[in-house]
Amino acid sequence: MKIGLKAGERLFLNGAVIRAERKTSIELLNDAVFLLEAHVLQPEDATTPLRQLYFILQTVIIDPASAHTVQDMFHLVLASVKAAFSSKEVLDRLNEVENLATSERWFEAMKIVRGLYPVEANLMVAEKRKEMQAGRSVPSVSAGNKYRQGPLLAVV
Repeated sequence: MKIGLKAGERLFLNGAVIRAERKTSIELLNDAVFLLEAHVLQPEDATTPLRQLYFILQTVIIDPASAHTVQDMFHLVLASVKAAFSSKEVLDRLNEVENLATSERWFEAMKIVRGLYPVEANLMVAEKRKEMQAGRSVPSVSAGNKYRQGPLLAVV
């Protein structure tokens, strides 16, 4: 697999951080776990349940030494994130994420979570719109909503 890097861009490869001095390409000749800098979510951007789940998954790739602890956290947060949604589409995809994570296919799990961002955003907008139509200025959480407020996590 060939990976193209721009000058100054970072690549997280099997826990190591590699920075390209100039535009270059790297060819991986065997299996490796890597993450491009463009796919790294900053802690302050992990503001929704799915983004928090993504952040945990990326941590396993970036810091393999803490993988065992992070995997335990992943399963706790995944259960909480699943409880935040009632959409069958989202729940089915989260089950796929769980299966991929169990197989330690972290990047593939991250891709699915990232693909759910628009669905999550639409559910949040629909909920906000419903609340505004009902004349509430402060969002409320009820058991029947398609989207319920998920966990807010501390960054580890």
